[in-house]
Amino acid sequence: MATSTKQKSESGIARLVGSGAAGISELVLFHPVDTIAKRLMTNPTKIFGSGIPFNQGVENLNRVLFKDAATKGVGRRFLSLFPGMGYAAGYKILQRMYKFGGQPVVRDYLTVRYGTDFSRAFGERNGKAILHASAGSLIGIGEVVLLPLDVLKIKRQTNPEAFKGRSFLKIIRDEGTGLYRGASWTVARNAPGSFALFGGSAAVKEYFFGLEDYNKATFFQNFVSSIGGAVASITVSAPLDVIKTRIQSKSFGNTDSGFYILREMLKNEGFGALFKGLVPKILVVGPKLIFSFTVAQHLIPKIDTLFSK
Repeated sequence: MATSTKQKSESGIARLVGSGAAGISELVLFHPVDTIAKRLMTNPTKIFGSGIPFNQGVENLNRVLFKDAATKGVGRRFLSLFPGMGYAAGYKILQRMYKFGGQPVVRDYLTVRYGTDFSRAFGERNGKAILHASAGSLIGIGEVVLLPLDVLKIKRQTNPEAFKGRSFLKIIRDEGTGLYRGASWTVARNAPGSFALFGGSAAVKEYFFGLEDYNKATFFQNFVSSIGGAVASITVSAPLDVIKTRIQSKSFGNTDSGFYILREMLKNEGFGALFKGLVPKILVVGPKLIFSFTVAQHLIPKIDTLFSK
């Protein structure tokens, strides 16, 4: 049961502070981008395409992105991209603290208990990267506990009519377990997505930079490894993310299952519907994951060093 990694463990406080700072920074900078991606993913109609004049496509895109503010001024349209900030703050900060702060805890546990087994099964270098990925996958599955906040954030972004003036507490009382609709699809998305995120990042550090202790990575090395992990994660989880988002964007009380939504998507929109919003997510949403993951990976060991002094 000897450990197979040379990476130093950080303190719990360092993990929480570093990952929390990453979540706050990401929220402030990227919430409008997240809104754009969610609205594109939940849009069932064609925006541009054959038979649609370019001007009409621009008008369609304007309506999808800005909804009721589509005909308003630039300022009103920009502000329309900030719905659900309260829910987003609760979800994003907790989610980043849980994910980026929790993965090292699971990683340490797996290293102590099964580190040698990973090395025997996959080899020393492969085993370390796969162990990081496996810890990420397990922590991603547990992320489902935060699902209600994610559901409320997405509904605010894509279907604000579903709230009908109700307060947060009233929605909690009225909807109860309904706020966990899409939980199985969230787990199905998070398991491979988080595996790819942490595994891709570890693989870049291991094979591209040749690092033995990932905590000694420079800011640039953390940045490049985060790009690898984020692109892999977004691509792998894209189809399940589209289904999950459509489930969560429905009005409260809608009972359409994920399989029904998948069947209707394939029938009416084709296989490409499973990857709707992928390019915008990689080009626009990807940077927020890269940003927060880079900040978390860089800050956690730095804060740990500061506290240890």
